[in-house]
Amino acid sequence: MKNYLNVITAYSIMLFLIIMVGIFQSWSIALSILNYCLISAVMTMGANIQWGYAGLINFGIMGYTALGGLAVVLVSVAPVPEAWSVGGTNMLISLFLIIAIVFSIKFILKKYKNNKYRNYLISLVIIFGIILIRVVASQGIEAIESVNPAKTGFLGGLGMPVLFSWLVGGLFAAGLAFVIGKIALGLRADYLAIATLLIAEIVVSIIKHEDWLARGVKNVIGLKRPVPYEIDLQTSSWFINMIEKLNQGKLNLINSVTEKRDVLNQLVIDASSVYVKLCMTGFFLTVVIMLLFVTQKALYSPWGRKMRAIRDNEAAAGAMGKNIVKEHLLIFILGSAIVGIAGAMMVTNDGLFTPGSYRPMRYTFVIWVMVIVGGTGNNFGAILGGFVVWFLWVEAAPIALFLINFFTTHLDDANSLKVHLIESAPYFRFLMIGVGLLVIMRYRPKGLIPEKINVK
Repeated sequence: MKNYLNVITAYSIMLFLIIMVGIFQSWSIALSILNYCLISAVMTMGANIQWGYAGLINFGIMGYTALGGLAVVLVSVAPVPEAWSVGGTNMLISLFLIIAIVFSIKFILKKYKNNKYRNYLISLVIIFGIILIRVVASQGIEAIESVNPAKTGFLGGLGMPVLFSWLVGGLFAAGLAFVIGKIALGLRADYLAIATLLIAEIVVSIIKHEDWLARGVKNVIGLKRPVPYEIDLQTSSWFINMIEKLNQGKLNLINSVTEKRDVLNQLVIDASSVYVKLCMTGFFLTVVIMLLFVTQKALYSPWGRKMRAIRDNEAAAGAMGKNIVKEHLLIFILGSAIVGIAGAMMVTNDGLFTPGSYRPMRYTFVIWVMVIVGGTGNNFGAILGGFVVWFLWVEAAPIALFLINFFTTHLDDANSLKVHLIESAPYFRFLMIGVGLLVIMRYRPKGLIPEKINVK
């Protein structure tokens, strides 16, 4: 229990702060913050596995997040029959051609190991394949994107349950990580960071511009979710009766029937939002607990000790017969898969897929700040970092606005300084996060909950 006293204290403080938001602002806002904290916690666990366990710098987090979001669209959205009828065949043929190219290259690499013309043959297959795919796919893409582009203009998905898309999102991210790992894991740490960042930009750019796949920047709205919709709850008799019973004392103080009905309607509307977000919290919390259990077991297992040995001294681990490249590839895939799951969770929570919001140059480093602040190599620390940074990101503006109003109460409302500070309140989040990071790095250089090696 003593080993986890700092963990319990830190999480108790975070829970207290979220409760304070519920009391002084609203419970809907508090639960929204909590849900995004849990999603951020999943992302930080994925990044922490790669960096904290193995020392791999992956700046392509937003690419895997976008793939997770894409999985929600491709799995849960109903298919668009008109689009499939006019261009589905072309896209299936293009997919078959891609698979054929991959197997052809694999066959050439295996069959002609020592042939000096092997690379030329592979290049010829790739160039010819790309030209053929372009010819076949272009006709289908044009036809698909012309099918009612205001509402559809894409193939749609499989119409399956949205929770299944979380697993598919992890598989998508793991598949991309396998390809990237095979190519880039041999690079030096700084080059690996640059390569993964650029690949993330490529992935996001493809998703943004291929309208036939997921409507591109036109976005996909009205996605399925594993919880009821607020409008359905507001018309459900069981929910209305429950809210009426919970607020019986307050309603009994109102004599007017009309006013009582209006108050009850508003209570039902407010409660429906809280109920939906509370249900989402249950799903997200389940995922976080499951991943935390698995990652903790892995961290202190022989495999986890081996990964830390590779992280601390690759040369010594290699001399002991460890396959460094193989282990790096495995952990790169595992961490990316977890980030993909987080991406699917985020899109499910939002109910819409907006490729334009994935900005690798900005949000990737926010995730890294979360890991660094929490504590590299410690799963509890990584999760805490996600909570702390996201809480500051959301609440910095309200806190700054409160402090500005408090310290400028003696000034007139039309005072230029006061007006300027109030208008600048939304930008205080960058100042607060920067100052917070500097303070933590000064007094807790290993993070709020640093890594512990000797744990029995």
